[in-house]
Amino acid sequence: MPAPTVGTLPWRPALELLPLLARPTAVAVRLGGADWAADVYAAPIDDDLADTAAFCEAYDVPLEASANCVVVAGRRGETTTLAACLVLATDRADVNKAVRHQLGVRKISFAPMDEAVERSGMAYGGITPVGLPAEWPVLVDDAVVDQPWVVVGSGTRGSKLLLPGARLAELSNAHVMLLRQVG
Repeated sequence: MPAPTVGTLPWRPALELLPLLARPTAVAVRLGGADWAADVYAAPIDDDLADTAAFCEAYDVPLEASANCVVVAGRRGETTTLAACLVLATDRADVNKAVRHQLGVRKISFAPMDEAVERSGMAYGGITPVGLPAEWPVLVDDAVVDQPWVVVGSGTRGSKLLLPGARLAELSNAHVMLLRQVG
């Protein structure tokens, strides 16, 4: 099956480009099963173009075909829960309502960069839901799941992943929900 055409990147099967991915991401792709991995593509990018707006402009990828992953820290009493939120680049995650409610926490904020990087094993600006720690909930907006192909980080700033949005719903720690701010 030929690689899909999204933007101007030379997409190749991710299994052929595992050295370009963060270690936890590469492990997750390898262990995802043959059918799952067959739908995951990767491409190298310029590290300086990893941020969504610059990436989409440079590589001609529509914003609605790109998804952002942010790490949040929710607290209830003495317990802190880290979670990942995935929304299309055209949307914003409703952190204060939808995410806080889903996690059952009283306080929520974006996780400190150093903690997100250390605990995920991924680079800031490249964190992806593919390969995050199993105990982290991955909250995926339903609009992401509806995309035929979506670009996400690879765990590094030097590459991106491309996969069907529905494959993200199959991650073992994924929760599909209305996550984006509406109205």
